Formats: sequence, C-alpha cells, structure tokens
Amino acid sequence: MKHYSLAIGLVAILLAGGCGNKTDTSNEAQNEQPPHEEMEHNRSGVVPKHLKEASNPKFAVGDKAIIETDHMPGMKGAEATIVGAYDTTAYEVSYTPTTGGPKVENHKWVIHDEIKDTNDEPLQTGDEVTIEADHMEGMKGAIGKIDSAVKTTVYMIDYTPTDGGERVVNHKWVTDDELTKIE
Repeated sequence: MKHYSLAIGLVAILLAGGCGNKTDTSNEAQNEQPPHEEMEHNRSGVVPKHLKEASNPKFAVGDKAIIETDHMPGMKGAEATIVGAYDTTAYEVSYTPTTGGPKVENHKWVIHDEIKDTNDEPLQTGDEVTIEADHMEGMKGAIGKIDSAVKTTVYMIDYTPTDGGERVVNHKWVTDDELTKIE
C-alpha cells in the first residue's frame, strides 16, 4: 500500500509539472503573438455600398503579389491574389471589441465607408468613431479612435498564410505599399 501511495504521488507531481510547463510555454507564445492571433477573420467579400472601384490601381484584380505586412499571423511573405481594388481613405484605428477582451491598438485598415455617420471629408487623427466594419469579431459597433489616415487604394486579397494556417479569402484591407508585384 505504501508503494501504491508513493507511485500515485509521483504521477501527480509529474502531471502537475507537465501542465505547468505547457501553461508557461503557451503564455510566452501568446505574449509574442501579434494582437490579431486570437481573432477570427470575416471571409465575406461584401464591400460598402458606395465604395468606388479604383480607377487606376497599381494591382489589378487577378494580379499576384507578395504581402509585405503582418496584419495577421502568417501574412508577411505570403503570395496574394488581388480580389478587389478601391480608392478611399484608409484609417488605422484603436478600439475595444464589443465582445470584450483587450483593446486592439493600431488596427490596419478600416476604410472611410466603414465608419458610421461620415460625410465626404476624411476624418482626422484623434477623432472618435463608431466602426461599422466587421472584419474581425467584436469590431462592428465598437467605439474607436483614428490613429492615422491615408488617401490610397485598398485591396481585398486571398492568400495562404506562410505559417501553414487555413487559406484566407477576402481579407480586407491592404494598401499599395504593403504589396510587391510578382512579375
């Protein structure tokens, strides 16, 4: 009976040690991951009603390009296919998701037509806004702040992440300077 109790005690210690190591490793990995790691991307190809197709985009629908940014894990270095090109003002925004959780800082990009109650004038850095985009869970209806604005062409893209993740379709949005054309 004494040996049985000792064996159970050793198994319990080993299991507890194993669980502790797993928790420590995952916490370290979570701290090193980009802020969008836990978010689910909306795959809808629906664009705002009044959004205008780009008149002279650097990348045409169907073009292939290399992604030079890392909005999402596995994005940088991935090959993208251009699905749509639109001229607009793109905003970098910070917001607290409506679903709770930590504040999302400097999210790229929410476009002018995805902000509630806008007119034709671009918004300014520091403006408080209500986000109508639903690119990520908890984004639609969130109150945010404009961190920066740029008048540009934005692209909707499809790509397969470099980290082996599932293919992403209709990712909204990347800009000209976040893509390199494949010749």
